[in-house]
Amino acid sequence: MVAKLVVEVLDAADLMPKDGEGSASPYVEVTFDNQTQRTQTKFKDLNPAWNRKLVFEVADPRELPDKTAEITVYNDRRSGHHHHHNNFLGLVRISGVSIPMSESEASVQRYPLDKRGMFSHVKGDIALRMFLVQDPSSSIFSEEQGFKEVEDRESRVPPQEEINPNISPSVGHNNERAVEEREFWNDEKEHIHTKVKKKKKENDREQVRTFYSIPAKNHSTSPAPQPRPQAPPPTVEVRADYMRPSPSPAMMMQVPGKKPEYEVVETRPAVAAHMGYRRGDNTASTRDLVEQMNYLYVRVVKAGDLPVMDITGSLDPYVEVKLGNYKGVTKHLEKNQNPVWNQTFAFPKDRLQANLLEVTVKDKDIAKDDFVGRVVFDLNEVPYRVPPDSPLAPQWYKLEDKKGERGKRGEIMLAVWMGTQADEAFPEAWHADAHSISQRNLANTRCQVYFSPKLYYLRVHVIEAQDLIPSDRGRPPVTQVRVQLVNQVRLTRPSPVPTVNPLWNDELMFVASEPFDELLIVTVEEKVGPGRDEILGRMVISVRDVPMRMETKLPDSRWFNLLKPSFAEEEGERKERIKFASKIHLRLCKEGGYHVLDESTHFSSDFQPSSKHLRRPPIGLLEVGILSARNLQPMKGKEGRLTDPYCVAKYGNKWVRTRTILDTLAPSWNEQNSWDVYDPCTIITIGVFDNCHVNGGQDARDQRIGKVRLRLSTLETERIYSHYYPLLVLTPGGLKKHGELQLALRFTCTAWVNMVAQYGRPLLPKMHYVQPIPVRHIDWLRHQAMQIVAARLARAEPPLRREVVEYMLDVDYHMFSLRRSKANFFRIMTVLSGITAACRWFDDVCMWRNPITTVLVHVLFLILVCYPELILPTIFLYLFVIGVWNYRFRPRHPPHMDARLSQAENAHPDELDEEFDTFPTSRPTDVVRMRYDRLRSVAVFLYVTPFQVVALLLGLYLLRHPRFRSKLPSVPVNFFKRLPAKADMLL
Repeated sequence: MVAKLVVEVLDAADLMPKDGEGSASPYVEVTFDNQTQRTQTKFKDLNPAWNRKLVFEVADPRELPDKTAEITVYNDRRSGHHHHHNNFLGLVRISGVSIPMSESEASVQRYPLDKRGMFSHVKGDIALRMFLVQDPSSSIFSEEQGFKEVEDRESRVPPQEEINPNISPSVGHNNERAVEEREFWNDEKEHIHTKVKKKKKENDREQVRTFYSIPAKNHSTSPAPQPRPQAPPPTVEVRADYMRPSPSPAMMMQVPGKKPEYEVVETRPAVAAHMGYRRGDNTASTRDLVEQMNYLYVRVVKAGDLPVMDITGSLDPYVEVKLGNYKGVTKHLEKNQNPVWNQTFAFPKDRLQANLLEVTVKDKDIAKDDFVGRVVFDLNEVPYRVPPDSPLAPQWYKLEDKKGERGKRGEIMLAVWMGTQADEAFPEAWHADAHSISQRNLANTRCQVYFSPKLYYLRVHVIEAQDLIPSDRGRPPVTQVRVQLVNQVRLTRPSPVPTVNPLWNDELMFVASEPFDELLIVTVEEKVGPGRDEILGRMVISVRDVPMRMETKLPDSRWFNLLKPSFAEEEGERKERIKFASKIHLRLCKEGGYHVLDESTHFSSDFQPSSKHLRRPPIGLLEVGILSARNLQPMKGKEGRLTDPYCVAKYGNKWVRTRTILDTLAPSWNEQNSWDVYDPCTIITIGVFDNCHVNGGQDARDQRIGKVRLRLSTLETERIYSHYYPLLVLTPGGLKKHGELQLALRFTCTAWVNMVAQYGRPLLPKMHYVQPIPVRHIDWLRHQAMQIVAARLARAEPPLRREVVEYMLDVDYHMFSLRRSKANFFRIMTVLSGITAACRWFDDVCMWRNPITTVLVHVLFLILVCYPELILPTIFLYLFVIGVWNYRFRPRHPPHMDARLSQAENAHPDELDEEFDTFPTSRPTDVVRMRYDRLRSVAVFLYVTPFQVVALLLGLYLLRHPRFRSKLPSVPVNFFKRLPAKADMLL
């Protein structure tokens, strides 16, 4: 019986433009065993989606591993009836060894396109799904059906303006493009007609009419094929991102410009919270937002009375835990007959390959390791344990030799039990899916919880100095003060008058972190010449000795003795003897009433002051379950592997890192964590990364895959949100989707009164408004705070690396972006759209465009004139009715990063090139000049606005009565600022 090879060509991304107009018309040609088939051509599309199944005959399935399928992408250069040589866009060669033998084993894989030769220029990747069909009778999809689909697709082709919305409209150009596209579709029809006629001739000659292919998803408009009773057709899994049918034109008109693949997808995973279990139930445990995963845990504690195995009378023991093909090994201890390991091994229950667990003690040797003894367990007798049950106590087991005899090989202390990912042993355990990782690199794959250091602002007020001794006593010096805290260096302004008693009166701000082990170094320098400074004195003080300030007045200033530069580091009596008359006047304090910003205020996860005495109690609990991901990008395609993904979640000062799942594009973590919530107007950030340290490589950098931001104030309390969130990443080549992340969230409010009252308070602590930090210091201080957090977390074990911390904290968000500026401008216009809509409505009333509405307005106007006491009740009733009406249209899903709002889908390539340019720029001067001219043209409205209007508004604001002056913002302003601003939805 002849088998069939099915090659499902789904889509391609980021192809090389080849038509000279910045685009291409790609199609795919698949060759297997001297059989060649092709897909239809996608006109002017660098990210085409074919969703086409091609079927090839396999004479002998046993010879499949020796064959190769070649998938080639071409640019179709056909124009009318003149055929030219097609451009090569890339190819993929897939060996038959890697092709699954059934459809159930097949999954979608993305392959990077390879070059055909040394001088080929290709880029991008292609998504394929391949499998072998042993029963070809279940396939009844014919070439006639394929031709009918092409005809239907041709009849549904929208007008030319809608096909290419990014091309500037031009009548002649559009006519030419429409003719060219029509010729393309005619060629497609002729190509299919030829194949159909050829197939009919073969069938007439053989008197057999059988067509082999995989049926597409059945629609109500087409009759379903009747399968054979003894061989029902296989279930075809429909992928949401590749096989979803195109929305109708009416749907696209409702939400213009939005792509379905960029939207969140609601899911209902099999978690305890969805199944009706209460959080107090033992079944739900503390992981009710994630799917329960069962593991076999083996804890190897220690061994005793082990026999001597070497001739030298020593023993280097280690333990090998073996279950089927999985094998975990402890570290070996040299010359130890009573070793202590205390290591735990975890084997996923759904991948268990045997019913017997074998724990073997061996002696490490140069040539061959010696067998010491073993213990065998039957998995059917292993107990089940779920927290909050007490941990299972380890027991002593006698080791047996190869003959099964016990008592002469010593004993080993073990604990074996079945548990879930909620077990206390889960984070530190060796996992079977990381069995290929060495013991040294195993720590880089484990889940971990980190905490950011507690940060404080350090204020240094440099007032004056006395009795300085310059290098040239006949010339008064021009001096300045250099203040250094670790790698933070700030300079005061030069003294305005050359003198030995200078006055600066300058305030400098720094970021300090607990436990305050750093030293603050203050140096007085004389400016001798350009680039030449000479030290006149120095003093050193520990940050721990600097007084703490809450919300009270500033501490008193102090005079400090300056030391000679050469002896500034001396201690003891030597230090006392070298004092001289120079002094400096400083006011120092650690600020506990501020919140040290290490994130942007647009999507910050914490606004609490630094001092714990000023913090308010929590108002709720946030629980996040990181379930899984799908369709991730193959980050290690060049190494012949896929991706080693892990997630990092950051909220407040708590960071959570999941374990690394090796070599997969669809990982399942199912890990749950919780955070205390102090402010509902905060944002949690979850990022997905590719681990580049599973096989060593200390200089490697973990690769970014994407991230998701979620604002807590948009979540309903006690509701469980389970969705797939698209991982949207803006690249120099445009917007890319790097997969989808499945999350489950629940926000529980424990103090309703405090949460409602929070909306009337300022966003930042009181000190930010009473004594605001100068604007020129804010970005520099945020950068220093990020550096301290990144350096501290990088020293943890396993480290949370600097590139991960910088990506989560948006270290480069302050860089200018014309795309982001346009997005913010349209956000402002959306806020003002309500006023313009009201003005248009009033104009329609005045122009009697709707007579019924105009008459009702006249009646209402007369009533309000006669009964003015009804004005306010009428306004409130009107607002209430509008609110009830709009309540039906409230968002059902949590907001996410919006590609349309971010102006990312239609961003000009030059704007993206400018956004990803280095600082200083690496582009030619004429390009930079063009960009400055473009920026000036955008800001032309500043010249249109009359200066008198700006001066009048500014003057009235500055001259307002003290009754209307307050350093703290008003309650309405606080409420407005706390409303969801969609800033976290910008890419």
